[in-house]
Amino acid sequence: MKTSARKTWVLAGVGAIVAAVVALAVSGTGAARSTTAPSNTSPPTITGTPQQGATLTAQRGQWSNNPTSYSYFWMRCDENGGSCSDINGATNDNYTLKGVDVGNTLRLRVKATNADGSSSATSVPTAVIKPKATPPPPPPPPPATGCPSGNGPAQVSAVTSPARLLLDGLQSDPNVVHRGGGTIVVRIHVSDTCGQAVQGALVYGTAIPYNQLSIPAETPTGADGWAELDFHTLAGFPVSRNQSLIAIFVRARKSGENLLAGISGRRLFSIRVNLSS
Repeated sequence: MKTSARKTWVLAGVGAIVAAVVALAVSGTGAARSTTAPSNTSPPTITGTPQQGATLTAQRGQWSNNPTSYSYFWMRCDENGGSCSDINGATNDNYTLKGVDVGNTLRLRVKATNADGSSSATSVPTAVIKPKATPPPPPPPPPATGCPSGNGPAQVSAVTSPARLLLDGLQSDPNVVHRGGGTIVVRIHVSDTCGQAVQGALVYGTAIPYNQLSIPAETPTGADGWAELDFHTLAGFPVSRNQSLIAIFVRARKSGENLLAGISGRRLFSIRVNLSS
């Protein structure tokens, strides 16, 4: 009986040892698993332009221990990258900057998870977010010339301010007036300030001083911009025996406009006089 009891006790002791070893093995395995949660080896980064309306993209960084999933949390921070708080709903791997972000910085927190646990790492802050770029205003339109399009001839009715009429040419027949006088045919050319010949401008001329030449009626310019005025010498010509020039005041205007306003133009021309023949 004593021998049988001793064997029973030995077997019971062996069983207890085996159970303890098994329990220790199980416990040891649990301790090993707790050390294999993901670990960050290179912190997350953010790419993109720090400006309202631009989209920032998350780069999750490098992790050890084979994470099986990643979570992203965008945080709005002060201009120095501190006082951060999660942005509600900003849990994707990209984020579009809004007006409320202007003047602040953003950080990215990435959480890596595997079967043994999870850990987090945070990026450095972005630069301070700038306001949305305002496109430059379109260039101002070129100033209005008042001239019709094309190279001319321009109808005087189509010429408006700030364009003006220019009297830019004179032809005289004869080109030298002699003592006997007679008829002097004067041709005047009119253009606008854009260089277009002007058709339909009313041209008026008178000699200075008065009573040398008759005053013809206003004459419209033709399609080539020329108007022809016929002057006749009067009793006041010549004004002296030493006269060498006849001065002619010429005006061009648009019909219906004030004589001295609108697009009208004025000029003094001179015609040579030779009283020796």
